[in-house]
Amino acid sequence: MSASPAARTTGAPEVVVLGEVLVELSSREPLRDGATLRLGFSGDCLNVAAAAAAAGAHTALVARVPDDDLGDELLERVVALGVDPTWVVRTPGQHGLYLTHADPEGERQFTYVRRGSAGSGLAPDDLDDTVLAAAGVVVASGIACAISESGADAVLHAARLSRRFVYDPNFRPRLTTASLAADQLRRLAPLAEVITPSWPGETVQLLGLDPGATAHDAVAALAPLGAGSVVMTCGPRGALVATGGRVEEIAGFPAPSVVDQTGAGDCLTGTLAGRLALGDCLTDAVRLATTAAALSVQGQGGTGHVPTLTETQRAMAGFRPAEEMSTP
Repeated sequence: MSASPAARTTGAPEVVVLGEVLVELSSREPLRDGATLRLGFSGDCLNVAAAAAAAGAHTALVARVPDDDLGDELLERVVALGVDPTWVVRTPGQHGLYLTHADPEGERQFTYVRRGSAGSGLAPDDLDDTVLAAAGVVVASGIACAISESGADAVLHAARLSRRFVYDPNFRPRLTTASLAADQLRRLAPLAEVITPSWPGETVQLLGLDPGATAHDAVAALAPLGAGSVVMTCGPRGALVATGGRVEEIAGFPAPSVVDQTGAGDCLTGTLAGRLALGDCLTDAVRLATTAAALSVQGQGGTGHVPTLTETQRAMAGFRPAEEMSTP
């Protein structure tokens, strides 16, 4: 495994995130001839890693990145986001990319060009077992499982080695079927300290729930899968946290403005993982994570706005009753 040319950061990472980084071409206009596109870098693993780093955790990215000029630019962006690229593998091959149009209402149009990408070749041999075993939290998603068989093998390998594993099902119908994604969820949930499925679309499809099912019905159906805790994200409404037979509702934070909702769920998962690795209890970590996710939609693209820990904490403090604002 070849490391990036960037300077190595000493010490085991507090969070390790694995997956595929994508070139992102985003537009505020519908995708048609003449549309103005903004080039960026995204993909759920980069979005998650950026959020974990912004939450204060030493975060490392594990991914395969083409060994070309654009790959160099991608790694510069990784470093600019505060993410450690030491375990990124540089390899020949093509970049995966996607084009997206997003409006403030959250309607999104995606076109993917990723089949056979260098990133989709992620495999267990790309992983450093010592780092995975030493990391505070390891994070992966259903996208990494869906892009290739070797990607799914890498996720399973990482889950088995990690002390604390966080899994986001992140079901994408263009990559896999609901049945196969559900199989991956059932395989990985017993190895996970936390799973972060979204409600309603993803959870309804993966569990085959009746149309009249409620969010609490979904949490009850997820609990037997074997994860230590379930954090079911409910968009602007916040999240339901199920652990130890108890379910707690975490209210959503109102977004100051909405430009693009791409990556908001990844921001939540990354912030959650970062704060868990730093010692926060699950409830506190989820509260911070839902706030960070709400703030993230102010930017264009998956990493267009990654709120800092200070920004998120200040937003939370302003949202609390006055008598609570002096609480350490």
